[in-house]
Amino acid sequence: MNERVKLETHPEGLTFVVKANPAARQNGLQGIHQGMLKVSVTQVPEKGKANKAILQVLSKSLRLRKSQLELLSGQTASEKRFLVRELDANTLQEKLQSALAPS
Repeated sequence: MNERVKLETHPEGLTFVVKANPAARQNGLQGIHQGMLKVSVTQVPEKGKANKAILQVLSKSLRLRKSQLELLSGQTASEKRFLVRELDANTLQEKLQSALAPS
């Protein structure tokens, strides 16, 4: 598994795209597909519940503070762009790879 999440620089940090899978059986990172991080959450996509759950999964899986993560776009779409602050690209890729590594 050598696919990597596509990161883009942003004035406040780095951005990447999440492919959301709401109303799934369990919360978690499901892998990388076409440069997007696939995230499943049990919450349904209504009133921002799934977005909040995705933020929780990302912060827990990548060991980030919630203040380091922000949903920039895609509030109502399945493809969402997230901003990560205070990390360089290599560190973020390492966190993504270790979070996706089979335990």
